[in-house]
Amino acid sequence: MSTDGMPQSTRRARTHRRRGRAFAVGFALVVGVLSVVSLAGAAGIMAQGPRITDVQIDPTAAVQASGSRLILTTTQSLTPVDASQVTVTPATPFTVDTSGRSVGVRFVLPLHDATDYTVTIAGLEGIGGGPTGSVTETFSTPPVDIYVLRRAAQGDTIFRTDLAGVTAVPVFSHPHIEDFRATTNHLVVSVRTGDGTAAGGKAALIVTDPDGGAQRELPLPGDGFVTNLQSADRGELIGYTYSDASLNATSGRESALFTASLKNSAASDAPTPVAVAGGDVRVSEWRFVPDTSSILLLAFDGRLLLTDSSGADPVSLGNAMSIDGIARGSSQAVVLRPDGRHVVNLTDGTETPFVDPAVDLGRVAAVTPLPGSDAGTVQIINKIENAVTVLGTSVAVVAADGTTTPVFSSPPEDSVIQTCVSPSGRYVAILVAPKIVGNRFDTYQLPLPARMDTHIVDLSTGAETVNVTGFDASWCQIPPK
Repeated sequence: MSTDGMPQSTRRARTHRRRGRAFAVGFALVVGVLSVVSLAGAAGIMAQGPRITDVQIDPTAAVQASGSRLILTTTQSLTPVDASQVTVTPATPFTVDTSGRSVGVRFVLPLHDATDYTVTIAGLEGIGGGPTGSVTETFSTPPVDIYVLRRAAQGDTIFRTDLAGVTAVPVFSHPHIEDFRATTNHLVVSVRTGDGTAAGGKAALIVTDPDGGAQRELPLPGDGFVTNLQSADRGELIGYTYSDASLNATSGRESALFTASLKNSAASDAPTPVAVAGGDVRVSEWRFVPDTSSILLLAFDGRLLLTDSSGADPVSLGNAMSIDGIARGSSQAVVLRPDGRHVVNLTDGTETPFVDPAVDLGRVAAVTPLPGSDAGTVQIINKIENAVTVLGTSVAVVAADGTTTPVFSSPPEDSVIQTCVSPSGRYVAILVAPKIVGNRFDTYQLPLPARMDTHIVDLSTGAETVNVTGFDASWCQIPPK
């Protein structure tokens, strides 16, 4: 009993009740203040319109392959963004998608290297209404490197160099390199072991990382020859034609097409044959269709076929004499038919006329499509006298309307072998064999002149950036021929 006559238990209970009421009142005040602050913050966000909270972009990947994305996350869930609301500077084709608080800008083609890009989205609107907002994001792409192959009596080497020609770094060496291709994550190198000759050598495909390390060998269909090595623009997929070392009229494979994956492939993973249905099954020329798993091939009997990577369900596209190329980022193939060149849309088989130069520079010898639909072509044009004598060679960009811009010329004693366009379309690599009469061919399976120079021209300025000794620039989709 307490001194005031009240039981102690009763006093404690009243104290607890007073404390409980005080806590409840305080808690209610805190909740009220937080609610006011929260509502004020939400109201502030709504009043300001959507703003950026996160940005995702891989500039290195953006210059290497098509399909890279800039993803902007904002403070509000968004109504769908239309492409008309987006501005990309410098201009490049793109698509737009919206999901929740994020909007993605997908670049259809690889971006230019060493370039500052600005993306502005106007009229961003939250699904709850309120003021619209405009957001701007900038990023810079890195400079690009290029790989080239040099053959020499003491051994062959693949070099990686910048476009100034200052830092040429050897990344892979072998006594006998026939050809190579570079993907995003690998180099795949066609070599011959032994004495390197058809009689005593043996073919092999060696896969490395981009610096030439982590070497491993891919299985081949047999003991024979690998030619026409190519790589897909994405997916780490390669393909090649293969011929058995022992061939006769009744047995052996000749110019059979195979594909193989570079992703985690083991020595036991056999390559995949691309079966050619009906007629002559030998493959003369072929190309990966950009951004798909499809293949465009030309059989020895002249059939032009579009098929998947296994050869199933081929679609006939008539007859052709050769495949000039398929524009990256498009389904437009330039093919040479008996009546001349045509542009074939591989999605529906329709054809449009090939655009000849508006200026008569001579006879068109070879064509390389520029990336993108209706972007034009790079053409090798020989100036001919009396239908026989070559007076010189020009390389020109021919736009979709025929506008012709010469970007390179060589004297008659040199031979322009090939042109290869960079994935973004900014540069063209021009392969030249200087002084071709005395420039003796080697004895490789893919024979080439002993001296080969690769001239890099910036098509945005028309200026030559560098001349590199070597061939097989990593932008090339096919080997020189």
